[in-house]
Amino acid sequence: MSMSPMTGRMMASIREPDDDAIRDAAARLRRGDVVAFPTETVYGIGASTFDAAAIRRVYALKGRPDDNPLIAHVADADGAARLTDAWPVAATALAAAFWPGPLTIIVPRAAGVPDASTAGRATIAIRCPRHDVARRLLGAFGGPISAPSANRSGHVSPTTAAHVASDFADVATLLILDGGPCALGIESTVVDLTTPTARVLRPGTVTVSAVRAVLGAVEAPEIVGPSPSPGTRSRHYAPHTPARVIAPAGVASALASCGAGERAVVLGPAGARVEAPHQLIVMPVDAAGYAAALYEGLRQADARGGTVLFIVDPSAAGDDDEESWRAVRDRLRRATTA
Repeated sequence: MSMSPMTGRMMASIREPDDDAIRDAAARLRRGDVVAFPTETVYGIGASTFDAAAIRRVYALKGRPDDNPLIAHVADADGAARLTDAWPVAATALAAAFWPGPLTIIVPRAAGVPDASTAGRATIAIRCPRHDVARRLLGAFGGPISAPSANRSGHVSPTTAAHVASDFADVATLLILDGGPCALGIESTVVDLTTPTARVLRPGTVTVSAVRAVLGAVEAPEIVGPSPSPGTRSRHYAPHTPARVIAPAGVASALASCGAGERAVVLGPAGARVEAPHQLIVMPVDAAGYAAALYEGLRQADARGGTVLFIVDPSAAGDDDEESWRAVRDRLRRATTA
């Protein structure tokens, strides 16, 4: 634990992921505690998949609706087999193509998996992360770790240890393993294999085309409510500042619409004209760079104290193909839904 120099209150503990910290984190998981750890997508806050009481604590800490399932993180496909009674050929193919990496696979859950770990569903979402710290933790723990993103429910997902500590500043017992900024910056692609045709329920950096190249026929419906995948509610990944997406040519008119005393924050490209008292947060113009910077940008916008946040539509001016922006558009739509 550490002490805030400003308030004198105990704070969550951020630790470098050396061998002692990894062993400590694994020991905490074994005794029913929760820990926060980095992945290549976002930071997670997790507990043993087979410890129902610990899983319920994850839900309570986040304020997460109990019908929103978690993702079980495993070291490899063999670890995934413990969690399901039906590991189809399609799952083997996807794991071979994308694991370890930012792809989550939904399959029927095994009878021994607690209801709490799947939000009471007959399915379970499983991922094998690529981040070295996550993999070391999984190895030291020796079992699956179910974890959502390490933020308060509905808020912007964390991509640094400091983001986690900010959201859980009042949880003095929380151990956060600091693996640096997350490389990809948005959550994993989720593929549901429990329907006659595979479905991408949440877009991510593994594109629908990449999944189709492995499986053939794949559906990609727009999901706007609770589903077997996390992160599909209409409002999610949202900053505290009221936000909306605007066209690249609409910056001037958006700023002109601000009333007296209002201060806007704009997430946009370097060339956007934003004058005081409004502020510009410069964002990358390529899809991968934008995805990696998005949640940091949204959190910075909240910290700037503006009354409104305008997000310049990045896909309208980007140089990448439309599909590469799909995951970013999905996050922006959910982040700006009233």
